[in-house]
Amino acid sequence: MLRLATTTSVEHSGLLPYLLPEFEKKNGIKVHVIAVGTGKALKMGENGDVDALLVHAPDAERVFMSKGFGEKREEIMFNHFLIAGPDRDPGGIKKCKSAAQAMKRLADGLAAVISRGDDSGTHKKEQALWKSAGIKPQGEWYLEVGRGMGPALLMASEKGAYVLCDKGTFLSMKKRLELSICFEGGDSLLNVYSIISVNPKRHPRIRHGLARKIVQWMVSKEAQRSIGAFTVEGGTLFRPLRIQGKVK
Repeated sequence: MLRLATTTSVEHSGLLPYLLPEFEKKNGIKVHVIAVGTGKALKMGENGDVDALLVHAPDAERVFMSKGFGEKREEIMFNHFLIAGPDRDPGGIKKCKSAAQAMKRLADGLAAVISRGDDSGTHKKEQALWKSAGIKPQGEWYLEVGRGMGPALLMASEKGAYVLCDKGTFLSMKKRLELSICFEGGDSLLNVYSIISVNPKRHPRIRHGLARKIVQWMVSKEAQRSIGAFTVEGGTLFRPLRIQGKVK
């Protein structure tokens, strides 16, 4: 069995239940998926608790690789982050021209902001956006919940709050939410996912052969086409990097 630590955003989107059976059938193995935030996934890789990672925090991933915890890292797909919120948009986010401007509007506190607060890739992106906007979020309007993407979206919907999320999870859950897309677009909201095999020199007991197989398979034409073909309600959730490259 291959142990794969991945992000809650990938799991909640429905991609892995769609994608992994192809890999399992082809290789005659089962994949045990552990859905956590990217920070926790990387820590599991550091400890040798998993064989491979599917994560989306490029800066943290590069640190992980530079310290010798990962053997191979391949960028495989992308989508974008977006800011979801109440359709009436009390903060006026829909009128913003940049992510920095949108973050400044959020900090006005005209509506609550839900933060995952879980060291996930999405949380790391949110922190980077606040920093870029020159803001340290604090106050009753800012709620760190320590939850995955799905629960954070549901909480934002219940409270009429804003939340940063990946587009894949938003689209897959859209019918369950009383939220709309208030801001999206631009390179600053690009969301790239990578597959990483844990370094067997650090942890000789990991299933290195299986980890190498899933890395190789994820960059194959077969898997890349499957990623691009995955849709929910007619919407494409992830774009395969090896087929078409990054887009804005």
